Amino acid sequence: MCVSGRMTVTGSSRLKGEPAHPVSPGRVVRRAAYCLFVKVLGIDPGTATCGYGIVHESGGRLQALDHGWWRTPATDSPARRLTTIFDRVAELLELHEPAAVALEEVFVGADARTALAVGQARGAILVACGRADIDCREYAPARIKQAVCGFGRADKSQVQRMVKAILKLEREPRPTHAADALAVAICDALASPLLRHA
Repeated sequence: MCVSGRMTVTGSSRLKGEPAHPVSPGRVVRRAAYCLFVKVLGIDPGTATCGYGIVHESGGRLQALDHGWWRTPATDSPARRLTTIFDRVAELLELHEPAAVALEEVFVGADARTALAVGQARGAILVACGRADIDCREYAPARIKQAVCGFGRADKSQVQRMVKAILKLEREPRPTHAADALAVAICDALASPLLRHA
């Protein structure tokens, strides 16, 4: 059980990844000050199309573990489409066990209907994260582009090129939904702990 950055050890239980060492039951020990690595699942939410990307950061070096996208049929009911999104995200969380999930904040723009659909998809994703007890963080589109491209108004092709360069991929990730998901994962993986919770 963790309380304010501490863990109460009962029996032989310990944090994942920590070396085994003799600890008296009931003794309170401190967590390590910094994680040696972090795995982030980035998601570009949408009801019709949803992109995902898993990024592993270790010692300042980034690696793409997986990325892709899925589509929900327009003929399905809204409830069925959101259930599909929930199920796919739950599968990714179980398979990859990320430390956190990162989402792009909703940009309303001029199309309120699109914003509503994206908001519903985000809701399904948030519930999946809550069920798995995994932290979910959100970033503004301009902040993601700034982190990846150095420019908050970069277009989608610029994001694709920079994601390819940063992760040393053989080709630009496609479609743009997958590239955007990798970009938000990169943004979170490179953010300092204070900025993540700002």
